[in-house]
Amino acid sequence: MNKIQGSVIILFNSNKQILLVLRDDKNYIPFPNTWNLLGGFLENDESPEECIRREIREEIEIELGNINFFQKYNIYDREHYIFWKQIDLDLTQTKLNEGQRLAYFRKDELDKHQLAFQCNYILNDFFSQIL
Repeated sequence: MNKIQGSVIILFNSNKQILLVLRDDKNYIPFPNTWNLLGGFLENDESPEECIRREIREEIEIELGNINFFQKYNIYDREHYIFWKQIDLDLTQTKLNEGQRLAYFRKDELDKHQLAFQCNYILNDFFSQIL
């Protein structure tokens, strides 16, 4: 069985706060009304990096520039390619096309939320290895 492949990006600001999106509150999507990293699924012959660049253009209308690969995770029936970048976005000026809203979270705040798609696990690894 081929696994579903997706790419997400850990965007964090100069205060080491992680940017998350509150997923739509629709019962037909996985993890409705739950905080999540930005990203999505690979299309056609797209590479994981091409996917995350396209998804970020679609979701928040920015060009990422230089990004870093973190790790690949196998979670549920999916392969997740994780990228990261430090970027200071003004959320009042950032257009959101998917999801309910964007917010930055400190590490201690993240620990109080159950994030979609096991992102807590991914972010704990990220904080211990990168931040």
